[in-house]
Amino acid sequence: MPLLSAGGPSVPPSFAAGLVLLSLKLLSGHDLPRPTASSVVDALGASRSRAYAARDRLANELPALVRGPGRPVEEPAEAPDTSAITAKTLDFVMRHPGCVHRGEQRTRYAASFRLFALEQTEAHPELELPVLARAMSIPPGTLKDWQRGGNEAVDVREETNLAEARDPATEPRIAAVVAAFRGWHGDFLSFCEHVQLHLRIPFGVALIRRILEAEGVRIPRRRRGRSPDEEALRGQFETFFAGFQWVGDGTPLTIEVDGVTYTFNLELMVDAQTGAVTGMSLRDEEDGAAVVEAFEDGVATTGAAPMALLLDNRPSNHTEEVDDALGDTVKVAATPFRPQNKAHAEGGFGLFRQTVPELRLSRLEPEHLARDVLVLVATTWVRTLNHRPRRDRGNKSRVQLYNEASPTDDQIAEARRALAERVRKQDQARKTRRARLDPDVCAFLDDAFERLGLADPERRFRDAIARYPLDAIVAGLAVFEGKGKVGTLPDDVDARYLLGIVRNISDQDEGLAIAQALFDRRVELRDRALARLDRERQDLEEHAEDTLPWLRDLTDNALNADRFIDRTFWLRAVADLINDQPEPEHRRLFLIAARRIHAHHRTPKKDRNAATRRLAAMVRPIA
Repeated sequence: MPLLSAGGPSVPPSFAAGLVLLSLKLLSGHDLPRPTASSVVDALGASRSRAYAARDRLANELPALVRGPGRPVEEPAEAPDTSAITAKTLDFVMRHPGCVHRGEQRTRYAASFRLFALEQTEAHPELELPVLARAMSIPPGTLKDWQRGGNEAVDVREETNLAEARDPATEPRIAAVVAAFRGWHGDFLSFCEHVQLHLRIPFGVALIRRILEAEGVRIPRRRRGRSPDEEALRGQFETFFAGFQWVGDGTPLTIEVDGVTYTFNLELMVDAQTGAVTGMSLRDEEDGAAVVEAFEDGVATTGAAPMALLLDNRPSNHTEEVDDALGDTVKVAATPFRPQNKAHAEGGFGLFRQTVPELRLSRLEPEHLARDVLVLVATTWVRTLNHRPRRDRGNKSRVQLYNEASPTDDQIAEARRALAERVRKQDQARKTRRARLDPDVCAFLDDAFERLGLADPERRFRDAIARYPLDAIVAGLAVFEGKGKVGTLPDDVDARYLLGIVRNISDQDEGLAIAQALFDRRVELRDRALARLDRERQDLEEHAEDTLPWLRDLTDNALNADRFIDRTFWLRAVADLINDQPEPEHRRLFLIAARRIHAHHRTPKKDRNAATRRLAAMVRPIA
């Protein structure tokens, strides 16, 4: 057969003629030289009919030989078979009711289902994430977020339920709720919807919570409460009427004149019922004369003495000079170490410091000038305070409240009886405490106070010191005397300073004894706990079929542990398991454990992060 060209492929003459005939139209369209159809057929030795037939065939098939630019389109690969994964997912959901809760807009997943999904990603690394997500009916973005350790917030669907009926609880319904919760793997609110919508039990959330807690199947974690503060102590001070009881106390005030700082004592008398400042005194130090001066100033201001005066246990407040000045006014001692007893005076000092700026003057005779200025400032402040309306008292000032008070004879008599009963209880308690004291210790303290020149006219401080252990008392007296010999005692020191030393030494001794007992008991408990944990680890090792299931069980135990020692033990077990594997597997196994840690969303985020950091340090210690 003739060839199309000398070096070309061999084709029949009819196809060669058909190809040339097909090109004649292209040649004529570009004004190129072209042969006639008869000359082509004759030159190639082809049959005319076959040549035209080949031309038409080539014209029909030529477009199929032309493709667009770029790589040829690949045929789509056959989709992998994920029916087994779908069936396994359905089986898991059926065995764990509540682990998936789909609402109108979003879906809520339990921690157990998240762990199951992560297990499937680890068991099928050959599958792409979108394929695996579709097989388990999970949005690909959600599954990807789980792999990163994130947490998608979800909403609870809103449907009309039967909780509005609020039928009385019956034993069969309670039993049904408890039995359903024992097999529930979702969150609590989804379980409440399940009870109301699917079990058709019209219990509200609060009732379901109480039922589960009473049956002991769900113990909620209580939030840490707030520590007691001033709000909890308000209203605990017993008052009767204006003018019945005053509260006296002193505070140091400083003023700077010509670069020299001077300190004086401001003594206040404050009415316990109205909070009005009735009297004040400004002296060089807090002593009995300051109490007397402030008390007499209060009597001159109000026109009458109170029936009772509350003072702290400072020795200078309980001298004969103070008792004589009080006359018929009953002196009440404040509870030791409770500043709340004198909240009225302490509050006044706080307001004074908030409103009065730092005082600095430069004049002749600085000490006298400083005292006079402080008297003027304190007097101005007290008068302003007393006439300022109070929102908590109907916008009445302290002066109005004080002057408008008109107690009846019955109220006065009742207040006197209550005051007498209070004083009797205090005296009885003091006598009871004194009777329990060691007489030898009391005699020892009497000699020590006389030798040190410490004033304690009513034995308040000696009795308080005598309640501490003898070793602390002896050590405290030695410290006090030693500091006195070397001149390191503060100025104007009194028995309160000695009491503080004894108390601090006793607290230190007590703390050391507690620390020793605490250490011994913790060692004992740790040994017991580690023995139990080691038995549990050996049991898991015996039943482990492969590395991955064993790794998951160890990680779950670490995150489900409530105590620090338990979590540390299980994290160490995870690290040992990873380190026992070949070196190239360490990173993969660590990431699997880390993803499982962050899938436990019931564990606080900071605890999950801490567990991951500790595990990384155990697997790859730096030093």
